[in-house]
Amino acid sequence: MEYPIKFIGAGLNMNDIDKSVAAPYLRRTFEISDIPATAQLEIAVSGFYELFINGKNITNGYLAPFVSNPDHFLYVDTYDISRYLLKGKNAICILLGNGIANAPSAVESKLHIARFRMAPAMALRLEMGEQIIESDEIFKTSPSAILSDDYRAGVVYDARCRNDAVLLPEFDDSGWRSASVVPAPRGDFVPNRANPISERGRMQPVSIKEKDGVYTYNFPKNSSGIYKLNLKNTVAGQKITLSFFENLWPNGLSGENKQYETPDLDFGQTDIYICKGGASEEWIPSFTYHGFEYVKVKGITEEQATADLLTYIELSTQMNDRGKFNCSDERANKIFAMALNSALSNFQHILTDCPHREKNGWTADAALSAEHTLLFLEPENNFRQWMQMLRRAQADDGRLPGIIPTGDHTYDCLNGPAWDRAVILIPYYIWKYRNDTKIIEENSHAIIRYLDYLSNKIRNDGLICYGLGDWSHVGRGAWRYKAPLEMTDTAVSVDMCEKAVRMFKAINKPIQSDFASALKEQLKGAARERLLDLNTMTALGNCQTSQAMAIAYNIFEPGEESTAFSRLLQIIQRDGGVMDVGVHGARVLFHVLAAFGYADLAYKMITQPKFPSFGWLLDMGATALWENFMKPETKWVDSRNHQFWGDVSHWFHRWLAGIDYFAPEKRLNIAPQFVDGIDFADGSFKANEGEIRVFWKKAEENVRLEVSAPETLSGFIRLPINYTFKDEELGIGSSVKKLESGIYDVIKYK
Repeated sequence: MEYPIKFIGAGLNMNDIDKSVAAPYLRRTFEISDIPATAQLEIAVSGFYELFINGKNITNGYLAPFVSNPDHFLYVDTYDISRYLLKGKNAICILLGNGIANAPSAVESKLHIARFRMAPAMALRLEMGEQIIESDEIFKTSPSAILSDDYRAGVVYDARCRNDAVLLPEFDDSGWRSASVVPAPRGDFVPNRANPISERGRMQPVSIKEKDGVYTYNFPKNSSGIYKLNLKNTVAGQKITLSFFENLWPNGLSGENKQYETPDLDFGQTDIYICKGGASEEWIPSFTYHGFEYVKVKGITEEQATADLLTYIELSTQMNDRGKFNCSDERANKIFAMALNSALSNFQHILTDCPHREKNGWTADAALSAEHTLLFLEPENNFRQWMQMLRRAQADDGRLPGIIPTGDHTYDCLNGPAWDRAVILIPYYIWKYRNDTKIIEENSHAIIRYLDYLSNKIRNDGLICYGLGDWSHVGRGAWRYKAPLEMTDTAVSVDMCEKAVRMFKAINKPIQSDFASALKEQLKGAARERLLDLNTMTALGNCQTSQAMAIAYNIFEPGEESTAFSRLLQIIQRDGGVMDVGVHGARVLFHVLAAFGYADLAYKMITQPKFPSFGWLLDMGATALWENFMKPETKWVDSRNHQFWGDVSHWFHRWLAGIDYFAPEKRLNIAPQFVDGIDFADGSFKANEGEIRVFWKKAEENVRLEVSAPETLSGFIRLPINYTFKDEELGIGSSVKKLESGIYDVIKYK
């Protein structure tokens, strides 16, 4: 079937900060004598849409179809609407929203000046046998009750303008004007294969406080989504203002940067609802979402400030569960829940950096979160579509922007190898956990182009050093990282090359594999010469991030690792036994500790209440992961819902439950760590071959270990140091067994 070509809209006038333009309806009626067996409707829009057939909203998810740069791609949703049709007269009605195609509040990501900026428009084609309806001037248009909408900032809605009759076939639209044919976006039509955004839960407020006529609603956790407004006994024209915050300082001001507090000036997270007037009114906003824990409501009466005034509707990309983790330590469970909440809160079509402030698809966030998201959820359809946008955004010389989708921003700033490695890590982890080589094939050209670009960024000393480094170093803030940039850039570049080698071999591309291998050896050689003190086995920077990265990414040779690890322990002791890293250092530090037999130390650093730690965040009342580990008195916590620290959830699953799965080789190794402070741990993962589950429970000095694994997987069960399998005849047996489902008695010896 042909994709729709002609774009129509209400005109060229765009909603702006100082100029409101209502979201338009586009409507058309048609008649049929019989209901067809199939009636395929295809729709593409520059921003967002809601689709109504004979009064029924049949839109595939919230913020449909997808967040994209319309100069690159126009994602097409396809519907079979035959079951919604009636004999005789029918009505198609589309409500259009701006999306990122017109996001005037997105100043920091330059969307307000993007080349693709345009007023809402859509292209549609409906095929019912020989009868075909396409978007054209026969469609009629009229403003809706949404007086303005901004994807990031919020909406203004006037219920006095609401008329649901416009959705029905019988409505007389003779007073509406004809739709305008408008210039089409430059992007290609492609089918939308991503999972839609859907509701994942609802919450009621835990408290309501009033001050100077403003009612503050506090919800159980910091999440993202929309809400249902339920008003009683309203007056026509009554104006309700709802402002959304992650945190409130004791003086009542938002903990966010001041620029996001004043919606009249700079489009903060604020919605406005103007009442129609009556005994009751309900409303759920369209074309926006918010990240929040608190809502300040102005314009309501004391009688209207009821507990059911607001219901929090949590939103996230619709994804099935894939893995689970639970243990006896509720602190660990709550940290795990914080990480999962942040992953879900920030997965709105794509992985974003925060749901309240930017809503941007930063490449570093995707790279850092790819593995744990794939462990616990099923995001691969959306990852695949995001990678499609990445490939289109890649510059001719192989450069990648730091944000995807974007306009022409962040190609020469706010990126670098630690950000760009999303081009490799997302395909790699989909391959690792799903054995999907198609994702490698799709991205192999982008990967080799990027590696070629990387090879041209090598300095005269053989190192890589550009872009951003170990972001959000604890206690220091975003830019003030301890690890030298040439250390982190070169180390992650070596790791990228190593993973590229493995992927190219998997799809039988030896030339590309050889190129990646040669680049890896070149960078590793320079790193060993210039970044390592081989007398003391210390990496440049003499800090936790540098040392852990040099170990994790094999800059140290195997014979050097033991001494290098001892040096890492000394650095941790020097730093007071707490983590002293940014997000990229945290991604490897705890894994290195556990791999060398120090899972107890890693667990303590993660869960202890001492600053900085994830346990400290928990004790601070956090329900999602913060962007910065900064004490509140600094008044400098950029975001309280960021997912790029979330690999800690992967660490619990990998080292406490002990599940180490590699799908391409059908390999499963079980190596749980029986750390102090935990009496039991329970982890599972839905592998391609079937469910894997590990459960262990301590009984004094011994452990009962239960393993369930598909028979088609091979590997070993390995016990920690000082533990052995109990042999009924000999008393003490081996610490390693061939992988086999069963219940094992484990003995601790000294």
